[in-house]
Amino acid sequence: MLVPFLPRRTEQVLPFAALVEWTGAARLWQGQSLLMEPFQTFSAVAGAGFRVPTGLGVTLMPLRHPFEAAHKVKTLAMATGKDVVAGFGPGAKTFQQSLLGAPYRSQLTAVREYMTVVRGLLGGDPVDFDGTYYSCHAGMGPVMSPPVRLGLGVLRPGMARLAGEVADVAVTWLTPAAYLDGVVRPAMREGAESAGRSVPRITAMVPVALERADRDVSDFVLASNSAHMQAPHYLDMLGKAGVDLSELDQRAAARRMAESGAFLFGNIDQIVKGLDEYRDAGVDEIVLNLTGVCRLHGANAAMDDLKKILAAVGADRRDSGE
Repeated sequence: MLVPFLPRRTEQVLPFAALVEWTGAARLWQGQSLLMEPFQTFSAVAGAGFRVPTGLGVTLMPLRHPFEAAHKVKTLAMATGKDVVAGFGPGAKTFQQSLLGAPYRSQLTAVREYMTVVRGLLGGDPVDFDGTYYSCHAGMGPVMSPPVRLGLGVLRPGMARLAGEVADVAVTWLTPAAYLDGVVRPAMREGAESAGRSVPRITAMVPVALERADRDVSDFVLASNSAHMQAPHYLDMLGKAGVDLSELDQRAAARRMAESGAFLFGNIDQIVKGLDEYRDAGVDEIVLNLTGVCRLHGANAAMDDLKKILAAVGADRRDSGE
């Protein structure tokens, strides 16, 4: 599950960490935050007694050199005592411009260099690497810790192929199940085959809200993803997935998102069916994203929806013999 807000205090996250510990949920995730940094948040949660597997999806490369990224990831695994999925991504070009003075001329080259350095450092050997965007001539030394899997934020085929070459996990956001099956997975297989390695796992961040009498799907889609629905790289991905928002006003675009399966909305049976479509598409880990519910109705409402969905998914899997 995704922490459905940007925390300002550690104790705000504890109920969600407890839900991971006490239910069938496998991992607690957080995206990049410019309030409390996710690495520190999860370490503080572990210090409060909730040592759960964590996922970072995704932290933005311009914020830190890959040496610092590797150091923070290793520290988090040691602090929690649990495995970590560490997802990275370049962020929007405007964000790169703001921090670096200019966007990466080649997004794929910058990501490849970043992942190469981080993986080398986590392997324990000295890294001797000179790239166009990132260089490193240092090492952290070997140390025992729980496993760290490197993730890459993936939306489109080019990044999916690169994930096949250099990542352990492809972390997707707002991607319909059919698009993952028909576009992302084949591109990842192509990249993995060219590199002679296994195809990475897929982790899908899935925005979701339970239907109730006083709830309008458009409100939840916009509360959760209005910024993404205006970003060029998301619009391009959605277009490739057959979700054209160009001629629609905001509320119509939001309804189109729900109709496409990019946002799951409905009764509990419909939600379970939608999640099953992601599993059938080859997704290894589904992350429940209740951000829209939290923004409109608060953390308690998001927690209530999470409990209902987790219970229903658990019952569904037991009934199917999994």
